Amino acid sequence: MSTRAVIIEDEPIARDQLRELLGDVDWIECVGEASDGVTAVSVIDEVKPDLVFLDIEMPELSGLDVLQRIQHDPAIVFTTAYDKFAVAAFELEAIDYLLKPFGRDRLFAALERVRRAIRDDDDVAVARRAHEALNQLSGSEPLTRIFVRDRGRIVPIAVRDIERLEADDDYVAVHSRGRRYLVYLNLSEFEARLDPTAFLRIHRSHIVNLDFVASLASFDATRLQVELRDGTKLLASRTRSKELKHLVV
Repeated sequence: MSTRAVIIEDEPIARDQLRELLGDVDWIECVGEASDGVTAVSVIDEVKPDLVFLDIEMPELSGLDVLQRIQHDPAIVFTTAYDKFAVAAFELEAIDYLLKPFGRDRLFAALERVRRAIRDDDDVAVARRAHEALNQLSGSEPLTRIFVRDRGRIVPIAVRDIERLEADDDYVAVHSRGRRYLVYLNLSEFEARLDPTAFLRIHRSHIVNLDFVASLASFDATRLQVELRDGTKLLASRTRSKELKHLVV
């Protein structure tokens, strides 16, 4: 039995490429398309597909807006040019996201996850879960986990296991359990979603998890040096050094 899919993509070239790639998948049947969010809602609720490839950034309605309005509940694979959406806590094996431009291998890996999700989680409200996950980007509750790319996979990291975050041009380097992962999100956006009782921005380029701080030492008259458990030493700014001194009792 084939899986009925709809493509929601506002870029004609990207839409054509995805349709062409899906033409090589014998268990996928494309049953509809839309180039904007308003049309997407109508197509999804009318066609009732098993799977939707949903662009996040679109005119009129975003992919998140579409999920808020549809009545039907298909499996969702997001397509986006912005890697920062990976920070949302996507439920693995239920949904995936494709970072544009993507190739055949990456698409097929996503489709395998979708096929398992459709087979094993028929009664799971995938669109609702996706909506809740994306809402983490703009919600008020602190992040509890993030998802990062690791050698072609998307893997979860519990925020409590993040030792420090470091600005790296347009990215943030996430340091956890001896590994370093790059996420397309700026440090201020990350800071706004972290628990302020656990994470402290000690410099414009560094946020540390206070649970991984091994010691504080004077660097000069106004600044502190922060040493983490793994031996990493970071210099706090003058302003942040004052805040750190207030933590000492």
